[in-house]
Amino acid sequence: MQYKASSPEDYISQVPEERQDVLKTLRKTIKANLPKGFEEGIQYGMIGYYVPHSKYPDGYHCTPEEPLPFMSFASQKNSINLYHSGIYAVPEIHDWFVNEYPKYSKYKLDMGKSCVRFKRINDIPMELIAELCTKLTPDQWIDIYETNLKKK
Repeated sequence: MQYKASSPEDYISQVPEERQDVLKTLRKTIKANLPKGFEEGIQYGMIGYYVPHSKYPDGYHCTPEEPLPFMSFASQKNSINLYHSGIYAVPEIHDWFVNEYPKYSKYKLDMGKSCVRFKRINDIPMELIAELCTKLTPDQWIDIYETNLKKK
């Protein structure tokens, strides 16, 4: 579902009430564990974490006026989705996440290229997400992004 929000707090206030506490916990987990240098805001209609223009002036190559996206989450119709660029761009992080997930959840992993879908919203493995957040600094993400951009 798409929400017209101006801030993370505004976004959370618009989702169904039964999801608000889970989103607040997810947000708190990400903010507590994401390395310094990422900023939080609304990006692409979701709560996003990105490398600000002050650190990476080029922004996102598709839309340079947007800061370089890194991680986000959204409340969708049937799930809460977490998007993490490192899972998509770094095979070691992808493999680590896939291997660790069963240690934190008894449910099958529902995952796309960079998207992890949580259909059982009260069983989101916050400890695993906390650890995932620590895997890349903004500088590491910029290096990975630029290396992959040169390959295109």
